[in-house]
Amino acid sequence: MDNPKRSTLKKLAAIGLTAGAITHAPYVFARKKVTLRVLGTHVTLQEAIRKQAMSDLGINIEFTPAGSAAVLQKASMDPSSFDLYEQWSNSINVLWDAGSIQPIEKKRLTYFNEINPLTKTGKLTETASIGAGDAPYKLLNVQPDGTLSSQESDHISFLPYVHNVDSFGYNTDFIKPGIAYETESWSWLLDDENRGKVAIVNAPTIGLFDLALAAQSKGLIKFNNIGAMTRPELDRLFSILLDFKRQGHFSGYWNSVPESIEFMKSKRAHIESMFSPAVSALNSQNINVRFAAPKEGYRGWHGVMCLSSQTQSSVKDAAYDYMNWWLSGWPGAFIARQGYYISNPQRSKLLLSPAEWDYWYGGKATNIDLLNTNGDVAIKAGAQRNGGSYHKRFSNVAVWNTVMPTYDYSLQKWYELISR
Repeated sequence: MDNPKRSTLKKLAAIGLTAGAITHAPYVFARKKVTLRVLGTHVTLQEAIRKQAMSDLGINIEFTPAGSAAVLQKASMDPSSFDLYEQWSNSINVLWDAGSIQPIEKKRLTYFNEINPLTKTGKLTETASIGAGDAPYKLLNVQPDGTLSSQESDHISFLPYVHNVDSFGYNTDFIKPGIAYETESWSWLLDDENRGKVAIVNAPTIGLFDLALAAQSKGLIKFNNIGAMTRPELDRLFSILLDFKRQGHFSGYWNSVPESIEFMKSKRAHIESMFSPAVSALNSQNINVRFAAPKEGYRGWHGVMCLSSQTQSSVKDAAYDYMNWWLSGWPGAFIARQGYYISNPQRSKLLLSPAEWDYWYGGKATNIDLLNTNGDVAIKAGAQRNGGSYHKRFSNVAVWNTVMPTYDYSLQKWYELISR
């Protein structure tokens, strides 16, 4: 094993120790009854999705969901443990360098031409901000020399599918509602009045940026490039964060969506890093959590579906069927009801009611109650999505989930923060 790869895997093993056990038409049937093993997070590895895919495709599917750091560690160190990997684009460089994933043939992707410009060019509109860090289009295409870049080619490193912009959620029973893009700010995560009630996602390529944005917004540090922090900048940032921790500012570090829900439900946290389904789930339980639209911009993320370097033959055929199924309409409509977007939204639009489409994608107020994927009322009549439309939200990305050049060092600093 070469030294760079050994170093990366050693670091991943270390950080893994900190991650907790974190109506439609029938689709094409797989060629053979096989079992497809999918490794990923609770964001997409949901039981309703697994059952629907098995019904439509005629294959057995096993989901293994865990926290983001844990699944990245497992996938990087043991590609034989999965057939498909579902997480976020910040996984790509790590997985690619470790040799854990293989190129995906674009010609085998039924709906690739329908995928919108976000993943292909970095922008939904000409005036949109691309954002700092690893904008997914930079990592999409596999070049003949084995490198990844934005230059179009016949092979890609991941299937673009689910994506969103993230920020933080806050309980409006304890924190006065702010104004989207005007007063809501990442700095709230470090406000004194929230001390002891702040939780952060335990993922060094995600939670790190939440805290970096907060510290910069608070005026405690200024980064030259927040998507590529230097070692001195990381030293300064974590010195600041350790001071906050010693003062009892943070109430915990969550490893999965269900855990983040419990943090807020139990009032362990009043404000925390959050993903959209957690906000939706809490709202459906009459817990008043608002998903902030920070004036500094969002942290963007893009789901990636990757093919294990060990997947071959009939299982590989089934993996392509599953990837194509994800862009066939039903899955995109399903995850829209949780606040997520799909890379070819027009196909899913046919399976959403006009009110659902206008609320989730159009950013318009709904005149009827909207249900979540469990059939519970999650959005009440008159509500409007904070942050506005799909295009508006993705025009305001401050930074993407990113593996920085200082990745190994940032892992060390992150571990020090959460373990002290």
